[in-house]
Amino acid sequence: MNEAPEHSKKRQKTCLQVATNVTEQKHHVTRETRGRNLGLCRGFRGCTVWLTGLSGAGKTSIAFELEAYLVSRGIPAYGLDGDNIRTGLNKNLGFTPADREENIRRVGEVAKLFADSGVVSICSFVSPFADDREMARKIHQDAGLKFYEIFVDTPLDVCETRDVKGLYKKAREGVIKGFTGITQEYERPQHPELVVSTAGYTVRESTQLLVTLLEQEGIIPRSLRDVDQLPELYPSEVSEADALRHEAESLPALSISTVELQWVQVLSEGWAYPLRGFMREDEYLQTLHFNTLQSGLDVSYRENHSVPIVLSASAEDKQRLEDASALTLQYEGKAVAILRRPEFYYQRKEERLCRQFGTSNPNHPYSKQVYESGDYLVGGELAVIERIRWLDGLDQYRLTPNELRCRFKELNADAIFAFQLRNPIHNGHALLMQDTKRQLLERGFKQPVLLLHPLGGWTKDDDVPLQVRMAQHQAVLDAGVLRREDTVLAIFPSPMMYAGPTEVQWHAKARMNAGANFYIVGRDPAGMPHPDKQAYPDGNLYDATHGARVLKMAQGLDSMEILPFRVAAYDKTASRMAFFEPQRKDDFEFISGTKMRSLAKTGAMPPDGFMEPHAWKILATYYQNLPQA
Repeated sequence: MNEAPEHSKKRQKTCLQVATNVTEQKHHVTRETRGRNLGLCRGFRGCTVWLTGLSGAGKTSIAFELEAYLVSRGIPAYGLDGDNIRTGLNKNLGFTPADREENIRRVGEVAKLFADSGVVSICSFVSPFADDREMARKIHQDAGLKFYEIFVDTPLDVCETRDVKGLYKKAREGVIKGFTGITQEYERPQHPELVVSTAGYTVRESTQLLVTLLEQEGIIPRSLRDVDQLPELYPSEVSEADALRHEAESLPALSISTVELQWVQVLSEGWAYPLRGFMREDEYLQTLHFNTLQSGLDVSYRENHSVPIVLSASAEDKQRLEDASALTLQYEGKAVAILRRPEFYYQRKEERLCRQFGTSNPNHPYSKQVYESGDYLVGGELAVIERIRWLDGLDQYRLTPNELRCRFKELNADAIFAFQLRNPIHNGHALLMQDTKRQLLERGFKQPVLLLHPLGGWTKDDDVPLQVRMAQHQAVLDAGVLRREDTVLAIFPSPMMYAGPTEVQWHAKARMNAGANFYIVGRDPAGMPHPDKQAYPDGNLYDATHGARVLKMAQGLDSMEILPFRVAAYDKTASRMAFFEPQRKDDFEFISGTKMRSLAKTGAMPPDGFMEPHAWKILATYYQNLPQA
């Protein structure tokens, strides 16, 4: 909370008459009923978290970070900030001791009402006087509500370095009177529930101390805890891998395809967490019908999961393997994993395809694979013998979610924004990523980091191969179009399914598991032309806007902010890619993928400023070397 000079406040009359003819009215709705129906997590969780400390200590930053953490996990929370309260409810109060006391009394009463409604009320106030803080505590105790005093203990000299408004400087110059820490004493809490030191720690690290306290107090279910290390399904020790390999030799085997091996990699590295293996039938049904998975010890929370991750088996395989307690998964004759407690169930292919893709047309590229797969699916927990490697010269880019989290920490990232792509990068993409960074900096983030994350699993035959795309992406970085210092280029190992709004949720959820908290969604993500070109007026299988709209509404993605896509086109007047301006539409040219491929195949150059020249040369060479039709 920022403090202001007393003489700058236009004081209003305060009504001191105390009402005596009022009687407390009891609610018809009990706290237990509110707890069952408010938020996504069952149980009454109403309480007040009171952050106190000097101006600039970090109270508001921690409060809003905690608020976002709770809300993203389905726990209702609201931050009451000192500055915000003084611009509304308490705008008639100054900074005299009496006004400070009344300020805290009013806030304490408001916080109590929030807490009584089942909301976690998060208050960030300097509140320098111990008696005032004790009054706020008593307001809650008298109502039978939990109250947690959090002392944000930041040294005065550190607070002064954070003082962007210059309030401490004005206080030292005598312009501001009665400023806490300079001319007004701050009474340190003697017995707070928690002391948080912010000097030398990130906001997220400081907030985690409050999260741990609220877990211990039962406000946050432990099942919703963020995991610093996602469980990986392959061993870290050679001896463990040898033991699994030896066990696999004794088990009946099921052969898997290249795409199924890619799904083994996705599962084993934690991209699909909390999934620990190929889906059993209940998990498959939840995904197919709700796009979510139940999680937590009391299965009261739903994780977003929109695509089936399943393993197929023929009727002969089922008959041969259904009584086995475990079976070995083999790829090209080599044991890669053990599937434990296998569960076989019938695959209704048309139902799966219609729910996942919106069509059962056999000419859809992924549908073709489903039709050719076995009539049964088999689920179970995976024990992968060793980390999946493809030995194609690109394994160094295949960073796991845990490795990416470590990389972001090394870069001191306070915001990670992910960009999913399966096509070459042109300068319109780069413009979008640059503009996203600008917006995050303007919002107060100090070190936003871009996760440039091309899809690296199976794609349809006419897509640009991964090897070419990675060389093209590297050329963009080498040229400085995107800054290496705050860009992480890595491969996302998932196969592409071309499932439109359904698949784009999977793309976002997987990046969320890798630590991303912002996601750039493009136009027509995971889209494609309809196999029957006459089916819809625009010829496309999915509406180009639905991916972004669905992501903003999807359950279980609340801890990730979806960033809107701005349409870029070639500005002929400036000879560069720019954001499209409808009022001067004639100045812009949209260079389609078809036109780009045509230019590349014929050796023609695109307009200056469309793509980094060396990146274009890599792309053109690929197309020119394709076999002639």
